[in-house]
Amino acid sequence: MLELAILGFLYDAPLHGYELRKRITALTGHVRPVAESTLYPAIKRLEKAGLLARQTQPGSVAAPRHVLNLTAEGRSELRRRLTEPQQADITDENRWFTVLAFLRHVDDKAAQAGVLERRLAFLEEPASFFYDGERPLGAEDLDDPFRRGILTIARATSRAELAWLRTTLDSLR
Repeated sequence: MLELAILGFLYDAPLHGYELRKRITALTGHVRPVAESTLYPAIKRLEKAGLLARQTQPGSVAAPRHVLNLTAEGRSELRRRLTEPQQADITDENRWFTVLAFLRHVDDKAAQAGVLERRLAFLEEPASFFYDGERPLGAEDLDDPFRRGILTIARATSRAELAWLRTTLDSLR
């Protein structure tokens, strides 16, 4: 998810590390804050792989700043990762939001639709956070008001996303 976010934000515009960290944190930070000790090794891996290039610019007040740019290989890798997301990128909500944030960078509407269809299929599968044996429990099956609340909120969120997915898929086809 972190590498995808780095590639996605740099596809939008060249950024220095601090600004990149702020943008990633704005996208995912409330759930998974990005520490410098995580971000900068990821940047170095992507740079070593030839997906990023670093330029040094003079700082206005302090030391020189390193601005990161996406290379042509980086742009290609971002589009590949977006059109071929891992299953966890489809099923994990935060990873899904990262894919969704940059899916516009895929020019092929059929490829965009393919990704959305995978999410739609996942959401249409019966699921719950709570089970009676193998049977998923719905909000109406629970006496616990807090667990019922979790399922009520999850159901409303899923319905909204399903409606959006279907509408968007219709427009892409």
